Amino acid sequence: MQSSTSHSSEYSPEQSPSAAAAAAAAAAATLAATGKWSSTLLKECARAISEKDSNKIHHFLWMLNELASPYGDSDQKMASYFLQALFCKATETGLTCYKTLVAIADKNHSFDSSLKLILKFQEASPWTTFGHVASNGAILEALEGETKLHIIDISNTLCTQWPTLLESLATRNDDTPHLKLTVVTTTTIVKSLMKEIGQRMEKFARLMGVPFEFNPITNLENLTDLTKEALKVEEDEAIAINCIGALRRVRIEERNNVVSMLKSLKPRVLTIVEEEADFISSKNNFLKCFEECLRFYTLYFDMLEESFVTTSNERLVLERECSRSIVRLLGCDESEEQMGSERREKGKQWSKRLKESAFSLAEFSEDVLDDVKALLKRYKPGWALLRRAATTATGEVHERDNDSCGVYLTWKEEPVVWVSAWKP
Repeated sequence: MQSSTSHSSEYSPEQSPSAAAAAAAAAAATLAATGKWSSTLLKECARAISEKDSNKIHHFLWMLNELASPYGDSDQKMASYFLQALFCKATETGLTCYKTLVAIADKNHSFDSSLKLILKFQEASPWTTFGHVASNGAILEALEGETKLHIIDISNTLCTQWPTLLESLATRNDDTPHLKLTVVTTTTIVKSLMKEIGQRMEKFARLMGVPFEFNPITNLENLTDLTKEALKVEEDEAIAINCIGALRRVRIEERNNVVSMLKSLKPRVLTIVEEEADFISSKNNFLKCFEECLRFYTLYFDMLEESFVTTSNERLVLERECSRSIVRLLGCDESEEQMGSERREKGKQWSKRLKESAFSLAEFSEDVLDDVKALLKRYKPGWALLRRAATTATGEVHERDNDSCGVYLTWKEEPVVWVSAWKP
């Protein structure tokens, strides 16, 4: 990682008094004895930044820099990645740092390495496959019996969701339908890979015997620029729209317009998968936003720790992806949001927006939910499916949250991913 190395010249033992070093060592020993020390130090540092207390900021940044490591245990890793974002916030260098991190990531990406990473993650954790299975099930049911299908995929998953759907189409009892797959991406890394992705998808479709057309859209900077003409929508097509982790990249004030645009396409179903975190409500309060960010990524890093071996290179790459998101979220000013801050919203917030845009919930069928439950059994203990309503033995339904729709993937009883299906 970058924090414990690139900033060490500013917060090194040689430049700090011996008393500070002794205090850091004593504090670290005390915190380590009581459990998780990184969250305590990080919260104190964030509070100092929020209060603009320069002495405390320097003190806690120096302590964290001495204790953090991207190659250590979970505490050391969390301290390392959040330290970088806090340093950027304190020194107002977030945009420069973020652009550097993205440039390095772009340089190291290839189709094979990106695909290997995604598939390894899917093998180790249901974090992404949960949404794939639920969305595919809803799409197949919504398009059942249709002969001309058009799936508009707005995601950055390198089409890893679609081979199983193609297999299902190939084994339908009626005639195999024609499928047009339009893939929309605004992420630079994925744009450069779309040609090879298309070739592989077309080859697999031929193998499955499914008439197939691939329509990539890679010339967009923002989803607000997406048009019906670019999507090549035809009147006799049955349309499904699939959004996985894409809507959070839309600027907050433009999200309603994007949802309205998707509705104008008259899809049979709209599936949405988003990570369960709220970086909207607290966006004008740095300390609250930091606390939510720390809560969410603590869960994510804990999941990675239990899903991958310590020496896993894939785990390190996934953690560094998180570090970029954390810098973007905490280290960059609101005025810099044109480069994207992935302001996540929870399922409850998305549900409200979709209902206000005249979408209605399309409940997942029991067959689809059974498929999701079967998927989770393939992974280590700790994962579960949470429905928005619980049914008692008498059949009475108690809503856990009247404003919440869809279903949730939970990790150790904490919701981490939300998926839902909607119809206009």
